[in-house]
Amino acid sequence: MYLISPSKVVRGNKAWQNSLDDIRKITNNPLVLGRSKATSKIRSSLFEDLTRNNFNPYEISIQFDCCHEDLENAYEFASQKKCDAIIAAGGGKVLDTGKLLADSLSIPCITVPLSASTCAGWTALSNIYTKKGQFIKDVNLRSCPELLIYDHSLIKTAPLNTLRSGIADSLAKWYESSVTSSNNCDGMVQQAIQISRVLRDQLFIDGLAAYKNQSVDNISWSNVIDANGITAGLIGGIGGEKCRTAAAHAIHNSITQLEPSKKPLHGEIVGVGILIQLSLEANKNKNILAKQSAKQLLKFMRDLNLPSSIAELGIDVFENDNLEKIANFTCREESEIHYLPFSVSPNDIIDVVSEFERNKIAI
Repeated sequence: MYLISPSKVVRGNKAWQNSLDDIRKITNNPLVLGRSKATSKIRSSLFEDLTRNNFNPYEISIQFDCCHEDLENAYEFASQKKCDAIIAAGGGKVLDTGKLLADSLSIPCITVPLSASTCAGWTALSNIYTKKGQFIKDVNLRSCPELLIYDHSLIKTAPLNTLRSGIADSLAKWYESSVTSSNNCDGMVQQAIQISRVLRDQLFIDGLAAYKNQSVDNISWSNVIDANGITAGLIGGIGGEKCRTAAAHAIHNSITQLEPSKKPLHGEIVGVGILIQLSLEANKNKNILAKQSAKQLLKFMRDLNLPSSIAELGIDVFENDNLEKIANFTCREESEIHYLPFSVSPNDIIDVVSEFERNKIAI
């Protein structure tokens, strides 16, 4: 079954105000779900708009990443209040929580991304973490959100680091799907891979200009945020499970098991994961093109002030058995690393990551 897209997408400046009639067709008693203090004023404004337009909204804030404890509390609250939809307003972890909560309650989900950091507002997938932010597993949902409200004026308020993080996460669509599924005969998969290539090119063209001028009037900024939040989601929808993540996200999931000196964003970790994947391809699979791709990507990431090593994420891989922990979690049986077209062992990860960290990038 293909879960390609939300039932409806409203995109652009003032998309929230333009969506109120669509929201009314879905819900009367929605639960507005969010998390960070940084977005509390925006969520209060959304709540007031709903109240002023004769909805009967409730609100709740989660405390952690998308985790079982928050989900249980929100499930009980939404059930008691007889909420008939979830409006998830925030970053990727909030959107994942809202989608999974709505799926558990068998009610619609409306996603309102407040940054361009991920495509979580689009997809029928949620990632589960511990309270400490350690990745546990992916959960496939029964549907994409009923409505995605992609309001440029709201996204504009997000910190600049969320934009560059989203760029890195979106770039992974090409670097992972092209290596895992390039020989797949399914036309839909091939179309998804080609869209991911165009997406990569668009980000290379517009990424730096968007980073330097975060304005709704800057066409480069609009192109990039739409690429991160919409096109990246479409690629997963069209490609489905066969258009897979690979080493970049496997590395991300393993790094979340550690305790960094600072908490990096999802895409920041994925960006480092792409570089390590390219190092694996170059060293383990003798792929010369991977070395060239790594050089191009590394320059771009540095232009955006993105981390380009695990050390820059706040982790020393040579302390506390961190290298072995990364290698073992990356290569666990259910890991995406095994979607690569060549075998990878924990020793391979140790060798490549060691060289990567010592030389910043093993190319």
